[in-house]
Amino acid sequence: MPKSRKIVFIMTDTQRWDMVNCYRETGLKTPNLDRLAADGIRYERAYTTQPVCQPARAGIFTGQYPHSVGSWTNSYGISDTAKTVGQRLSKEGVHTAYIGKFHLDGGDYFGLGRCPDGWDPDYWYDMKNFLDELTEEERYDSRKSALMWERDFPETFTYGHKCTDKAIDFLKNYNDEDFFLVLSYDEPHDPSICPPPYSTMYKDYEFPISENVYDDMHDKPEHHKVWGRRVMESDKTNLKLKAPFLFGCNSYVDYEIGRVMDAVEQYAEDAIVIYTSDHGDMLCSHNLGGKGPAAYDEITRIPLIIKGKDVPRGVVDPHPVSHINLTPTILDMMDAAMPPVLEGKSILREIDDPSVRVNDYIFLEFGRYEVDHDGFGGFQPLRTVFDGRYKLTVNLLTSDELYDVQTDPGEMNNLIASEAHGEIRDRLHDVLLNHMNETRDPFRGYYWERRPWRKDATEASWDYTLMTRQRDEDPYFEDRQLDYGTGLPIEKATRLKG
Repeated sequence: MPKSRKIVFIMTDTQRWDMVNCYRETGLKTPNLDRLAADGIRYERAYTTQPVCQPARAGIFTGQYPHSVGSWTNSYGISDTAKTVGQRLSKEGVHTAYIGKFHLDGGDYFGLGRCPDGWDPDYWYDMKNFLDELTEEERYDSRKSALMWERDFPETFTYGHKCTDKAIDFLKNYNDEDFFLVLSYDEPHDPSICPPPYSTMYKDYEFPISENVYDDMHDKPEHHKVWGRRVMESDKTNLKLKAPFLFGCNSYVDYEIGRVMDAVEQYAEDAIVIYTSDHGDMLCSHNLGGKGPAAYDEITRIPLIIKGKDVPRGVVDPHPVSHINLTPTILDMMDAAMPPVLEGKSILREIDDPSVRVNDYIFLEFGRYEVDHDGFGGFQPLRTVFDGRYKLTVNLLTSDELYDVQTDPGEMNNLIASEAHGEIRDRLHDVLLNHMNETRDPFRGYYWERRPWRKDATEASWDYTLMTRQRDEDPYFEDRQLDYGTGLPIEKATRLKG
């Protein structure tokens, strides 16, 4: 069983699964991540909890779904009751350090520049700290991608390089301790600043065009049509998918990850390494750009690789896994307390034996992209369940989707109205509704059940399920809550109201 009191957690931003060469050969170069996969387990069907930077990180680092910790959107802090894996492990005597983009403190994109509880302040280095080191002119330059056409940026200028240096310093100085080190790159997220040769490596490169780039959207939800209207109405006869800065920075962050991997091998060869990304990018698939209120694989399916001394080598795991599994898995690896409030399962058994499947289903969601400004569709709530083949999405304000990703990997054919798939659709719908109930989803209610295609939906009810759900006890942080009707400690966290 792969256990270790030393874990290095590496994460990137906006690096979808097929921007990593070991997942799909597209011409993009990621030799260090390919090496990591060859030495460990690569998860073929790994997913974020929400394809937006801040909520995705909430799922990763709290082990609870974004809706459970108040993480609706970017620039919105998580709730005070939510505890990060850093807080949990530091209570267990583990040296915890977080280097890089955090995005959970409620600040703007760059963060507040202050180390939160649970992490070593000597190694805290968010993007606000990085900008504080620069002159006003350098700050401006660090946000302008086009400057890479005019002059070269040295790697020592980049945020990624400075984060790597700090991570290497930590490994050099604290390799004899129990530790949990997070290295969270902003790269390759725009502005994708990177040095030569990466800044010009993909100047003439074209990303392979998938069939879903030409989706006519006839069976897609209305908000997707609004989102993709400009691209959908354009002439795509000579369309070329070119993003030289994004792809260049994609290879650059791989280089930086290689530096960290070399340091792990030199200073902490017994450490477990976990690598992932927060979400992907649509890159014009289904006429959409960036990320937003959708559950398509382009933005929700992410790379996930785990490597360690007792981890099987060169294995591809086909089972569905989620970011929600990571915090419980990390706690399990370290033999730390496993609090009932966690909403995912440890996949340690699956790491030990990849023929084991831990998750029958995984779940995704969306609330809002950005609280600070418009331009991203506003409030577009969705909930998704995926069983490894069929993916059901309920878009509360528009229409719903069902895809068979085995026969339709591009998610072109919406089966939501297919009578032949009615039993599968309704089964997944029941699972999704139960998940919303079990996880205290604050948006749950009869309206998620009463969809036009659900012929046996129960009658609309103000009381809905008549259930009460309180937070369970949380070792180190919270005692068992009290029953409103008795004032005594609750016997069961989930029960009939009254």
